[in-house]
Amino acid sequence: MAKLVGSIIDKATGELVETKVQVLTAGGKFIHPNDAILKVGPGSPFFYSNGNFEIDVPRGKTRLVIERGTEYIPQNINIDVPAQGVMDLDISIERWSVLADQGWHPGNTHIHYDENEHRPDERLQLDPRIEDLRMTAVSILKRWDLEYASNKYAPGVLTDFSSTDYYVQCGEENRHNAGGSHEIGYGHVMLLSIQNIVNPVSRGALVDAFDPDYPPLCYACDDAHRQGGIVIWCHNGMGMELPVAAALGKVDAFNLFDAYWMDPEYDIYYQILNTGLKLPVSTGSDWFISSGNRVYVDIGGAFDYEDWVDGLKNGRSFITNGPAIYMSVNGNGPGTEIDTLPGESLSAIIKWESHYPVTCVELVVNGDVFTKKTFSGGSKNGQIEIDVPVESNAWIAARLSSEFRDSYFQPIFAHTSPVYINAGLVSPVTKLAARNLNVAIENSMNWVQAKGKFYTDEQRREVVDIFRQGQNVYRGMVK
Repeated sequence: MAKLVGSIIDKATGELVETKVQVLTAGGKFIHPNDAILKVGPGSPFFYSNGNFEIDVPRGKTRLVIERGTEYIPQNINIDVPAQGVMDLDISIERWSVLADQGWHPGNTHIHYDENEHRPDERLQLDPRIEDLRMTAVSILKRWDLEYASNKYAPGVLTDFSSTDYYVQCGEENRHNAGGSHEIGYGHVMLLSIQNIVNPVSRGALVDAFDPDYPPLCYACDDAHRQGGIVIWCHNGMGMELPVAAALGKVDAFNLFDAYWMDPEYDIYYQILNTGLKLPVSTGSDWFISSGNRVYVDIGGAFDYEDWVDGLKNGRSFITNGPAIYMSVNGNGPGTEIDTLPGESLSAIIKWESHYPVTCVELVVNGDVFTKKTFSGGSKNGQIEIDVPVESNAWIAARLSSEFRDSYFQPIFAHTSPVYINAGLVSPVTKLAARNLNVAIENSMNWVQAKGKFYTDEQRREVVDIFRQGQNVYRGMVK
């Protein structure tokens, strides 16, 4: 055995940087220091490094892979390890892009550590830095009596893990499932920038078989807002209460496929947007940092958390697991509103840059693909300009995808928040979406009245009443 001693340096700054490291022996075996924190999730295995590492390696052809965040170029290094002795290795990594120079800063809004994590403090110290995240939110949650490691933290800024370059906070995932199913229940919301626990953290079957399906999540949203917090709906909009909460203005952003086990899908999100409601896009990784998912927010300058939250709430964002995607409509970026008239034409521009090749770029108008461009061999940067005729109110967004995958084995993707078009004429898709959501809420109220568990009739009436308030918003759109 020989000892491999490595140091990893940022080429631009000359400073040691935290990274993920993969060491594969000549026999193809992944090896790591005995005390190393390991990457969690699908794809290639890695161990965490604070910039230095030492590892015993058998002789022969050995491969190293070094990764940091999504803006650094992964380093693939092949070495021939001797039978014994010490082999020093100085590794330099560099960025393919510096989005912060353009005012864009990444965050992960949805992270938990499970009951099997025994070193949460060490992991949380490394996670934001290895993934190069300016804002990291780990959150408490309750599911039965499981002792999740991240539940040791309390809502608010986690100063032990924060620094000038990294803002780390603890939020809360406030939840409801019925019968243990994600398919039935009010849903899940992330509450960030809160100072105190919003109670109850969970209700219904997530607590026990007899806990009531009360209170509705809208009450938790109100509590978070009273604390100055923000509300982000989780898991592609899963849950009966999303249409209600969105209609009543309880939700500040929407997490698309914020878990590695979810495929990118936009059905619920697009349906909400088609009603004319404004809802910015966000994302996270859910259990551990188990994907490259992140939301970039444009604050126009150096990172400041309050500016970052303001930008997120106002839709100056795009989500990605690697590529950068920019869209403008008549020179206006995501989150803005444009006043025009039916019959006018708008100029849309999509730009992208990526380390991994992109194979499809699309402009989406009211949920339908308006323009699509494919690249059989992949494209790492480019621009598309399109004229978009306007017939009625609309929303416009850009997205990209790829047949190429990152080291989490996830297909490459990115999606912007929308630009909103006010043309003074309601779109036909608005009434269709409103009808669909009206029916969905009606079915939800039937479930509440026939199958929901409550301690009192008053609890049931409160839930039905708030669902009906949301339903009335969509009924107004249909009329």
